[in-house]
Amino acid sequence: MTTKLFTALSMTALFLVACGPSEAEIQAKKDQAIADSLAVEAGKIVTYTIDPSASGVMWSGNMTGAKIYSHSGDMKVLKGEIITKGGILQNGEFVVDMTSINPTDDGYSADRPKENLMKHLASEEFFHVEKSPTASLTILGVEGNIAKAELTLRGKTDTETITEIEMATSDDGTVTATGKMTFDRQKYGVAFPGPAKDLVIANNIDLIVKLTGKAN
Repeated sequence: MTTKLFTALSMTALFLVACGPSEAEIQAKKDQAIADSLAVEAGKIVTYTIDPSASGVMWSGNMTGAKIYSHSGDMKVLKGEIITKGGILQNGEFVVDMTSINPTDDGYSADRPKENLMKHLASEEFFHVEKSPTASLTILGVEGNIAKAELTLRGKTDTETITEIEMATSDDGTVTATGKMTFDRQKYGVAFPGPAKDLVIANNIDLIVKLTGKAN
């Protein structure tokens, strides 16, 4: 009786083993689970709110007269957001405080102090910050590391291109996006009343943007 019972149990065990999933089937299920997880992450849309204290815009411009030199500085970001899909930048928008224009280069002297440049940049001839205290940039779409965007400056809006876009995510979930942009100031009415001064100031202004934020 004992022998028959042992034989029956052995046959049952063999039957269960034979009917269970094979190693290949188990591996296939694992692979599918990983693929499903990656697909979810790839389609995941995340909105990040910009942290103004960790973000900013660096600018530079050139004088092209008898003596060629440049000025550079930074500006503060007031607010904004960026949207990613699968960790890749899709679109976004941010606002810059034009009253915060701050030259940081050392190309100044007693005859040509830093304060003179700050007054000039804030004046009606240039950025007219009293009337237009902010500027904004809206990211319309991204392909690779290049984005199309709309810049609004002095109440005028035009299309620009952001290049060399890079994204980095920290362990705490903070994301940082950087990129470069060059725009023609003349398109936005940043010009002098007469042509003489415009001949010695380059039209192009270069920007380096850094935006840091956390997921909503």
